[in-house]
Amino acid sequence: MDSRYPSIEMLAERAKQRMPGFAYDYLTGGCFSDVNLARNTREIRNIQLQPHYLRAFNGASQQTTLFGKTYDAPFGIAPVGLQGLMWPKSCEILAKAAKQHNIPFCLSTVGTASIETIADLTEGDFWFQLYHPVKNELRNKLIARAEQAGCKTLVLLADTPTFAYRPKEIRNGLSIPPQMTLRNILQIATHPRWAFEQVIAGSPDFKTMKPYIPKGLNMKHLGLFMNETFCGRLSEDKIKDIRDKWKGNLVINGIVNPEDAERAIKLGADGLIVSNHGGRQLDSGESSIKALTELVKKYSDAVTLMMDGGIRSGVDITSTLASGAKFTFLGRAPMFGACAMGASGGDQVLQILKRQVQQVMEQIGCEKIEDLPKHLIES
Repeated sequence: MDSRYPSIEMLAERAKQRMPGFAYDYLTGGCFSDVNLARNTREIRNIQLQPHYLRAFNGASQQTTLFGKTYDAPFGIAPVGLQGLMWPKSCEILAKAAKQHNIPFCLSTVGTASIETIADLTEGDFWFQLYHPVKNELRNKLIARAEQAGCKTLVLLADTPTFAYRPKEIRNGLSIPPQMTLRNILQIATHPRWAFEQVIAGSPDFKTMKPYIPKGLNMKHLGLFMNETFCGRLSEDKIKDIRDKWKGNLVINGIVNPEDAERAIKLGADGLIVSNHGGRQLDSGESSIKALTELVKKYSDAVTLMMDGGIRSGVDITSTLASGAKFTFLGRAPMFGACAMGASGGDQVLQILKRQVQQVMEQIGCEKIEDLPKHLIES
């Protein structure tokens, strides 16, 4: 581990120095006034754990079994769109690191690496998150490609029925359609390493979607095409149709209330990711951890409950698991590593998180991940 950046916060500081402002804003921003973005992490950090110092202790293991596969840590890399805009090849960097550390990597439909590239880097050991297209024909093609690539877990995104209002992205020209403003050009000019890496990697684009995008579109029409292609909300009928077709694990991402959880379980979901899209969709929504706490009470025995949103450290991971999640996902933290350190950044982040989780477990005397709830101090 590189001792210059031994925390996610330090990686974030370094990433900010290396990235143009518009790219950093895209990575770190929420929606509206960033209220729910801040709430996510703040409420996780209100959780307290009880240590036991005089009990017998035989060491701590982070190994976690999820859908029949045993991972080396209780967290995975969440799907993030447009990673290559933030740092060139960051999608590939993080997929390689996930494979190396034996944790799940989830590719977004609007990621900047293709299904086939990620399958090759992970030897087919990856998850794929589907933004449900308007047309079922395109949906079926994407699902077929994921299956052919060896993907065993399909994630359906539920919490983006509309494009969010994100003031920083609008100011930076990263709305749909995107624009390259003079302000952005000046930011690129003052971050030559980012610009150089982009030249080598090539302009970031939606690699998985590339076969379906008409050739010759300018940026405006590309934005309109993506808007029209993915405009719509997930429904019971759509989930049922996919459940009938998909033979692997089916996970619904973005569940935050009992009504939706109940429906998803009845429709055959194997897992739910409790998430508010990293605070990027609804500023007045609950934090992910608060929603998780309520869902655990009713559904912990009925479905595999996981959580994403606001997790920035190994302490946050253990607090979330102690609150009842069976597994966690992080989006921004791994991206900070890739943006701060390039090719070695994915390994750096995962080493940090593993060490932090291990230290917490050893400190409180917890031998197994599934025993973390026994250390939760009820509020």
